Formats: sequence, structure tokens, C-alpha cells
Amino acid sequence: MHVTRKSRYAARMAEPLLRHATATVHGRYLVQPPRSGPADRWLVGFHGYAQSAALFLPDLARAASAGGWLVASVQALHPFYTKRDEVVANWMTREDREHAIADNVGYVDAVIDALEREFGAPRAIVFAGFSQGVAMAWRAAMKGRRSAAAIVTAGGDVAPDVLDATRPWPRVLMLTGGLDPWYTPERLAAEAAQLRGLGADVRTQVFEGGHEWGDAVAEAVAELLGRAQAGIS
Repeated sequence: MHVTRKSRYAARMAEPLLRHATATVHGRYLVQPPRSGPADRWLVGFHGYAQSAALFLPDLARAASAGGWLVASVQALHPFYTKRDEVVANWMTREDREHAIADNVGYVDAVIDALEREFGAPRAIVFAGFSQGVAMAWRAAMKGRRSAAAIVTAGGDVAPDVLDATRPWPRVLMLTGGLDPWYTPERLAAEAAQLRGLGADVRTQVFEGGHEWGDAVAEAVAELLGRAQAGIS
């Protein structure tokens, strides 16, 4: 077999050394304060893959339309263009996963810090996530510096790295569509049972539809927010 000079040189090369450097980046989030009254109850949401804070904000605001809640839609740190030249974002990939988790949790803490500086300390925070953003809702509630009054998830898995969390579980509402091909009702039921086994207070709902945050999700979240509001008033 003929061996070229280039192939002999490549064979002598050592494996590259992987290193990581810390970088400072700026994330964006959109805030809709309540129309009146104190802004001390917060619904903080995390969009799905290939969405943006702007796309997800109306869904969150619709769930909080009964009033009294500040709504914040947080955008993932990794933007990219769609084929239609729209800017959307992605929370993380499997590459350097542990670093990405730490970066994202620190980012959410920074968003909460900024909200507190602008609007004052919250009496209750509800973290909500859709699809890929579900994992972020879990991590924000169970790994971030602030405790949560509740977690709302729609169409996404429980982040496995929160299952050994030592802080108390907040109230949990998990939803999925009966026709969702990714997060099926069977997966929801299995994960809810796992969380109950860890002591979490979990409610579940399977709605008519697929992989979406639609009217059924908004109505269920509005009901949860009403219960949370009653519990702190």
C-alpha cells in the first residue's frame, strides 16, 4: 500500500488538546409588567428550539392575562438564522453539555437579578418551559439561586440533572398533547410517577393536540397562577 508524505505526517501528529475558555456574552429577554399594582409575582418562561423570546412572549402573556403577574420571556444564548432569515435560538447541544448547563443556569440567575433591580424582589416566581425550554425551567427552579413557587412544563422532558436536587420540590404542572410524537403521554406519565416518588407534588394534563403551547396549556397555566396567587395573598 502506497503511503504518501502527507499521510505519514498526519500519523505523527499528536491528538489535539481540548480546552475551554470562559466568555462573556449578552442574552436578551422581554418583559411585560402588570398593567397595575406591584410587579412582585413573576412568570418566567423559556421558549422551544428554533423559537425566540419574542415568539414565546404572547403565549406566556396569554396565560397570565388574568392580571397581576409580570411576564418575562428569556431567549436562549445561541441564536441562528432560519431558512427565512429569521433569528431564532437554541438552548444547548450535546457538545460540552455540562459547561452549557452551568452557563445557562448562571444566565437565568443574571436575568432574575436584573428583574429584581428593576422591579423589586418577587414574592413568587413560576418558571415555565416549552419543548427544549422545559429543561431550562427545571434547572432554573432546582439549580438557580431563587426558589420557585411552581414549575410548568409543556412538551418536554424532565432535565435528568435535577433529579438529585436537594432543595424542596415546588408545585409541578406537566402537560403534553395526546398527539405529541416527541413527548408522548406515556413519557409524561412515567416521568410524573418518578417525580412523585421523589416527593414532588405533580399534576398532569394531556390535552387534545400535538407538540404545541395552545389554548389548553394557557388555560391550565392561568389556573395554576390563580392558585399560586391565592396562596401568597
